[in-house]
Amino acid sequence: MAIHSRHLLAIEGLHPPQIAAMLDLAESYVLLSRTGTTPRDRLRGRTLINLFFEDSTRTRTSFELAGKRLGADVINMPVATSSVNKGETLLDTASTLNAMNCDLLVIRHASSGAPALLARKVDAAVINAGDGTHEHPTQALLDALTIRRRLGGLQGLVVAICGDILHSRVARSNIHLLSAMGSRVRVVGPPTLIPPEAERLGIEVFHDMKAGLAGADVVMALRLQQERMTGGLVPSTREYFRFFGLDAEKLAYAKPQALVMHPGPMNRGVEIASRVADDPDRSVIREQVEMGVAVRMAVLDMLAHAGIPGGPRP
Repeated sequence: MAIHSRHLLAIEGLHPPQIAAMLDLAESYVLLSRTGTTPRDRLRGRTLINLFFEDSTRTRTSFELAGKRLGADVINMPVATSSVNKGETLLDTASTLNAMNCDLLVIRHASSGAPALLARKVDAAVINAGDGTHEHPTQALLDALTIRRRLGGLQGLVVAICGDILHSRVARSNIHLLSAMGSRVRVVGPPTLIPPEAERLGIEVFHDMKAGLAGADVVMALRLQQERMTGGLVPSTREYFRFFGLDAEKLAYAKPQALVMHPGPMNRGVEIASRVADDPDRSVIREQVEMGVAVRMAVLDMLAHAGIPGGPRP
């Protein structure tokens, strides 16, 4: 008998067939979305609540759009004006949401592990939309779908993730997913922005863009998350861009047709140059946004019905 997982809290621990199943379903939703024929009865009668304790544009909006395209009743809970802002604890919020009998709960929170805590307290399927510096699973899935559609697969690719690895939940989810699917993952950045456990994850670590980008099929730039920094981890944004900002000169170290990615929001002139970000031939940043809606449709559909096949028992 197949075992299914009710929640999507992380990429770590998922097996390649599970990841492939979500990507395959998302692929079908790309085509349906482009033709305007999405099955608006898939989530009819289901309620989706978006609970974002941190600011978001792409993720929250794409979950909202994904839910509506599948026919769900979508509620965006305004945390800034909710009881949370009056001192209510996360567990009390969980109790309140549980009483509302929602079916799907999407949460973004500044504390790593908050979605996992919520998942133990509510009956709804919980989807992690980013927790602290831990993980952002749907971002990694949409990145993988973007790469797979452009390059035909993930096995054997060299993917260089550049910049603020230390504070990036996107980097962690991508490392787990791409490694599981057979890609060769590199991280590139100053020593102060590379987590100490990086090499234990089975990835290559570089502190020089020329060496780190050499022969790369995909180059992913990450935002410099200054709001999470407690000390002077970089001398200045100008100095950072000089050594680690992705510009045309540094991109030339990668393969001639290497894809350029960025999870957004972008700080132009800090971690990526406008010329590179807007390159019509190599940048897939806008495509990542489109893939985000398809991936979140697939995740909502899967969790609202059978769950993720092959997952741990809830």
